[in-house]
Order: sequence, then C-alpha cells, then structure tokens
Amino acid sequence: MTIHLPGADGTLRAYEPRSEPLALTFTSAFTSRTVFSAAHVVADPYADVSPDSPAAVDWDATLAFRRHLWSHGLGVAEAMDTAQRGMGLDWAGAAELIRRSAAEARAVGGRIACGVGTDQLAAGTPAEVRAAYEEQLAVVEQAGAQAILMASRALAATAQGPEDYLEVYGHLLRQAAEPVILHWLGPMFDPALEGYWGSSDLDAATDTFLEVIAAHPDKVDGVKISLLDAQREIDLRRRLPRGVRCYTGDDFNYPELIAGDDQGFSHALLGIFDPLGPLAAEAVRVLDTGDVPGFRTLLDPTVELSRHLFQAPTRFYKTGVVLLAWLAGHQSHFTMVGGLQSARSLPHLARAYELADGLGLFPDPKLAEERMKTLLSLYGVTR
Repeated sequence: MTIHLPGADGTLRAYEPRSEPLALTFTSAFTSRTVFSAAHVVADPYADVSPDSPAAVDWDATLAFRRHLWSHGLGVAEAMDTAQRGMGLDWAGAAELIRRSAAEARAVGGRIACGVGTDQLAAGTPAEVRAAYEEQLAVVEQAGAQAILMASRALAATAQGPEDYLEVYGHLLRQAAEPVILHWLGPMFDPALEGYWGSSDLDAATDTFLEVIAAHPDKVDGVKISLLDAQREIDLRRRLPRGVRCYTGDDFNYPELIAGDDQGFSHALLGIFDPLGPLAAEAVRVLDTGDVPGFRTLLDPTVELSRHLFQAPTRFYKTGVVLLAWLAGHQSHFTMVGGLQSARSLPHLARAYELADGLGLFPDPKLAEERMKTLLSLYGVTR
C-alpha cells in the first residue's frame, strides 16, 4: 500500500510503509547503564475540558504505557517534562500521577523516579519556593519513589544570584531521605529557565551547579543534563565527584554520550526513549556485552527521528511523542492534555510517522498506516 504524505513545501509524495516491525529480543536486565525513559501521559479524550482546565487523564492507558516501558527493562522517569509538566499537567494532576505510578511500580517491580518541582507556585520568595519544593518532595518520598529535583520557574524568577540557588538546593538536599537526581533543564525546553543557576553564562552556571553537588555528594545520585550540547555534558561529566552519575538528557546526541569514551560515559534519562523504548533497550543490552559498534549501529539511526521531534520550538516535542504512541497502538486516540496535539504541523507529524516507520518502531505497521491515513483525512488529504 502507498500513503501520500505532505511535505514542508505543501506537496504530497508517495511513501511505501514497511510491512514488518524491527525484530527485537528481550532478555536480561541492564548491567552497564542505568536507563530511564521519561513517559508521557494519556489524556481522557471524552472529558469535557478546555486547554485551561485541569488535566483529564486516562489512568488505565497511562499506567499501561508505564508497564510497557518496565517490561523492556527501562526505568520510568515520572511527572517530568515529557508528561507535560507545566504544559497541561498541573501539580494536583502530577501528584496523582506520582502516587498511581509509584504504586504500579511496586506491583510490577519497576524502577521509578519522580519529578519534584514548584509548579504550585507562579512566583514567590525563596522561602516560598523552598516550601513548594518540600511539599512535592514529601509526596514523592511518601510514594516510595526516588526524587528528581527539577528546575523551578519560580526560583528562576525570584533568585537574585547563585547564592539563592545554593541556599535552596542545599536546604532540600540536607533533608532528602535518599540521594536524588538533580535536573538542569535548558531554556530550549522551557524559556522561563533562562539564566538558571544564577547566570546566563553557562560556564558560570556550571560552576554553581557543581558547587551544589560538591557540598552534598552523598545526597546526589546523579545529574540529568538537558542542554543539547554534547561537549558541555562531557566536560561537566568529567568534573563530577566520584560516585555521582551523569544521566544524559540530550535528545540530539545520546548515542555517543551513552557509549562514552575512555574517561567515562553517561547513563540516560531521555524523553526520546518513550517512543524508542524497545529499540533503546535492545541497544543497551548490546552495549552491556561490550559491543559499542553494535550499540551504535542500533541507536545511531534513531537520531534523525529524535532531532525531528525535538526541533525548535523544542518544548513541543511531546506532540510527536504522543502521535507515535497512538500510531504504535499504545493508546486509542491522538488527544493530549491542554490540547497540545495542535502544537505541530501536519508535515511535521507526517515526517515523524515516516521516520518512525522506517526504523520499524510500530509493532503493527498496518495499524500505524491506517491511523496515519485517518489523521491525514481529517486535514483534507484524501489519497
């Protein structure tokens, strides 16, 4: 069968979908890397809501997707940017997501880490930011999950300099029950985070970030770096205290960062591993055997898809992630909380389908083709 896909120039071109998915094997747990997939949420398509309403979540489908990731050996990074945190999912919805997913993780033996932020605040004093962080940290710890201290829009808005970051993060790390993951999310993912760690100079910001870690190395399991700058991540990775992991959040350069070099490597906490889950897991198991070329052979071809999904404006990558989940049969609809399914153009979505199909990501290529044709028809493409 042929499907006609719209290009960026407005013309249609014929594409022949593949007939079989990529053949993968599923065996043991990972031994050489710790790997999390940041997971999306599935909206309730029947909820009578507006983009400004609290998120209406299909809990059954949302938890089923997490079981899918766990079944392939991946950890789940919950209530993060990929779950539309701050872009359709408010703190009340995130807290419920954390509790439900943590309970599901216990039931199936899956690894989970959950985002701790300050999104119950629009703005506030440093003391109010600390209190907001503390409230969310308590929810995550009570749920029995590892905490990921996410970047705070409220702190970015109120901090007067590096000292405020050192004080707030130091306060949180001293009281954390278990080692946490610190997340440095760049402004390409959230423009409100420009100047995080007290400076728009990334060298100065890095020094402050490392100062936080150096003061509390026993309370930092690792750091997630989402700056889309491979060399900066490598340089920072080499400066981390012994025992503190670097989790790449670089959805542009992840194969080389995970593979590493003779001075070290990055673990992974990636949004792109939501659609790549089974393939990413296969690649990491190959890497576990010491076969770096085999790992790169599997994972390098996925970078074109990832760079497409995360192209500017990067914060709307979730739209492509959810599209691929629908096409892969993980949910019954292409609807997102906050109406974010409208955030990318039809040519962008068509290219995402083509790249994912070429990689063999769809368990049922025929279903993916039929669903893509349904979407195209809604936009007036009738052939």
